[in-house]
Amino acid sequence: MSVVTVEEKGQVSIIRINRPERLNAISSGVAIEMQKAFQAFDASSQRVAILSAVGERAFCSGADVNDLPELWRCIPNVGYRTEKPIIAATSGWCVGGGIVMVMMCDLMVSTTSTQFYYPEAKLGLTGGMISSLVTRMPHKLAMEVMLLATKVSAQRAYEVGFVNKVVPDGTHEDAAMEMADVLLDSAPLVIATLKRFVNDVILPIGPVEQMARTAIDLAKVRNSTDLVEGIAAYKEKRRPRFTGE
Repeated sequence: MSVVTVEEKGQVSIIRINRPERLNAISSGVAIEMQKAFQAFDASSQRVAILSAVGERAFCSGADVNDLPELWRCIPNVGYRTEKPIIAATSGWCVGGGIVMVMMCDLMVSTTSTQFYYPEAKLGLTGGMISSLVTRMPHKLAMEVMLLATKVSAQRAYEVGFVNKVVPDGTHEDAAMEMADVLLDSAPLVIATLKRFVNDVILPIGPVEQMARTAIDLAKVRNSTDLVEGIAAYKEKRRPRFTGE
């Protein structure tokens, strides 16, 4: 069974974490499959993505300590980039890396049972990407979440603008689909342009985000066929035949 599932409803793709038995913890497989699913979405004719999870007890319980992931892979605008809108749909616990994922989405619907919780300060470890939370909710509340590990309810998150809509349990994907239907009636070029302006110009890029983006760019060079060709040409004392791949 796949740890990430994709369901297409018309031009809307619902991408779900599928580990309810582990409260949808992010394993290395989840991170990789999530990255692939969103890269495929971006390359397709689909126009809107909904990021959700199987089950209602937890949208995500954070990184799987028994199978630690490269978390950056499943983070929007870091492990993958798309100018198409992404709507987060959460229910139950949204912990650790789960918060990082949803805070980087464009819109969010949460059920009344959603609880946002970031316990890294109590565990003695951080990847640092959560620091960008201060650009997506009021500074003092973001610091309270990060430093004091305060749990924030869906209602409180809505009141400060972190969540767009709070809905009854079990209806978060339906509410996200309603948003998606509105987006489908909007001009894709306008949506892409506004999203690009916000993500590339207006919202600050945190140090860990920048580091991850740089690492991804350098990895493309390290893993390229051009590098293999360049080394081979040097050893064989001939002109290289680069392809840009």
